[in-house]
Formats: sequence, structure tokens, C-alpha cells
Amino acid sequence: MTGSTATLLISCPDQRGLVAKFANFIDFNGGNIIHADQHTDFATGLFLTRIEWQLDDFNLPRELIAPAFNAIAKPLKANFSLHFSDKTPRLAIWVSRQDHCLFDLVWRHKAKEFFAEIPLIISNHTDLKDVAAQFGIDYHYIPVTKDNKAEQEAKQLELLHQYNIDLVILAKYMQVLSPEFIHQFPQVINIHHSFLPAFAGAKPYHQAHERGVKTIGATAHYVTPELDAGPIIEQDVVRVSHRDSVADLIRKGKDLERVVLARAVRLHLRHQVLVYGNRTVVFA
Repeated sequence: MTGSTATLLISCPDQRGLVAKFANFIDFNGGNIIHADQHTDFATGLFLTRIEWQLDDFNLPRELIAPAFNAIAKPLKANFSLHFSDKTPRLAIWVSRQDHCLFDLVWRHKAKEFFAEIPLIISNHTDLKDVAAQFGIDYHYIPVTKDNKAEQEAKQLELLHQYNIDLVILAKYMQVLSPEFIHQFPQVINIHHSFLPAFAGAKPYHQAHERGVKTIGATAHYVTPELDAGPIIEQDVVRVSHRDSVADLIRKGKDLERVVLARAVRLHLRHQVLVYGNRTVVFA
């Protein structure tokens, strides 16, 4: 496929004729649909869909697509977001001392697995400054304590605006973001080192070892004010046994964390995730 595409993510109360209405809007304006997927959540009565189409022969200018589609969406009580494939998202990676997820993300970026730019790394420690320099990424050290949290989060927000950041990735950033920060910048993905909702909070591998589990996992989720409880994007597990120490669980878990976080970031950047309530639909 060549050329740019547009993608609509739509959620609305389920009713007859929705697929036809959405497809007709694109067809009437000269668009060619290349991907379409849908899901009905019968528990909530919601219809959720992702539609992607080519823009080559589309009649509407980009700035008029959302207003024109809103004329269809409003009577249907539909929420929607519109995305363009050639708009390059700008990412900020936040870290503390652990480097495995940071290295994995920047390597994948250099290998062009992600269509994005990574101009900024923020950390509450200086340990990974050399990694940022190695990859030519600006590194800002902002230490956070209970006493200065509000002041430091204001600095972090200022940097996000200065660098025109679209998405924050918490790649083992061992700090809890305040509800005020999340309200001002809600586009944040976190990697948690357990198969949520099991073993939320601190030291989940230690908890898992004490419990004698036979699998451990990792979870990538959107950040919400409630700790480790945001909408889940991606998860995976690996087998462990009674012979594994806590150190073994941590080693195996780090491998999972890399992969699960990378998958979640890729799904988000490709606009395949639709959040509704505290859940997600992840379209193929």
C-alpha cells in the first residue's frame, strides 16, 4: 500500500445500520476502505469500530473530515477520534534506573519498528544519561520527592509541551503520577511487572514468589489516577517453577516487560486501541 490513510475509532450505542452509515460516509467522499473491524459489547450496549481508508482520492480536505463526520456522529451519540498515518507521533520515555525497556524501545525505533520520533527522555535519576547521549536523545533529570512533586510535575509538563509530545511511555519509571498530572496529560502508557490485576503495587515478583505461582506476567496499560488499574492494552505470561528464585523471576519478567511494552506502544501508534470505560478493544 502506498499513500496516506485516515483512521476513525468510533464508539456509540449499538443500533441498526451503523456499519452502512460509516462506510457510506467514506464511499460518498471517494475513499477506499482498506481495514475495517468492529465489536459489540452486549454488556454495555456499545458498538465499537475501527475504519481505515486511503486518502489519495478522498474528496474532503483533512481539516473538514472531522466536522463532516460529526454531522453523522452526533445524532448517533457517537464518540470518535480521527488519525492520519503520515502524522509522526512524538514520544517521551520516562525512566528511573532500570535500562532494559529503554534500550528495547530505542533499538526498535532505530530499526524503524515504530513510526515515531523520540526527542525526549525524562528521569528522576542520572543513571541512564549516557544511554540517551548514545542515541542522541535529550535527557532531563528531574528528581521527585513528596515535598517537591507538584513543582517537578509542572516542569515535566512544561517539557512535554516544549517538545510537542503526544505520548509518554513509563519505561520502568518508578514514580506514581498525580491525578492532576494525568488530568492535564492523559496519554500515558505504563509497563507493570505482573499479570494485572494480580500483584499490583510494589515488588510483584517477590509477591509472586511467596505465593508460589506457576506463571508470571507483564501488563502494559494506560495510566489512570488509580494505581495500576488503567485500561489494559497488552499482557503476556511465562512459566516459572518452584526452582526459580526471586532473581530468576525478575530476569524472566524483564524479558516479558520489553516485549509487552513494545507491543502496546506499536498498537497505540497504529491506532488499534479503543478505550471505553476502563476497558479496551484492541483491533487486529
